[in-house]
Amino acid sequence: MQKRFLVFSGFSGAMAVALGAMAAHFLKSKVDIGIITENNLQTFETAARYQMYHSIALIAVAIYSDKFNPKLIAKAGYCFMVGIVLFSGSLYLIATAGLIGFSDVRLLGPITPIGGMFFIVGWLILAYAGIKRKSPSN
Repeated sequence: MQKRFLVFSGFSGAMAVALGAMAAHFLKSKVDIGIITENNLQTFETAARYQMYHSIALIAVAIYSDKFNPKLIAKAGYCFMVGIVLFSGSLYLIATAGLIGFSDVRLLGPITPIGGMFFIVGWLILAYAGIKRKSPSN
């Protein structure tokens, strides 16, 4: 389980850095010439930021999986993974839809908040795992 979270975190973190750089350079130039909007750029940057936050959270999940309830910690980790794919993934597509020729972004609208809910549930599960910890070193 730890390996799975570390591997996903590593690849996801690398992707977040690469996509953030893409936003800062490539997409910024597309705003300057009017192919995408400033709002699209901000949306893309939000996706990269949340992907990075939760990639880092997955490192903590891997580290703490054997110090707390492993099943709860794993559930939190999987919530973060699904959240990255749904939340950040849908925002990347929405932000670049005009650039990549994807015309019906309305289909993606409901996916983003579902991904956000996975993030929230993952954090709540982590909190619950901390509350339920039974050890003299609380």
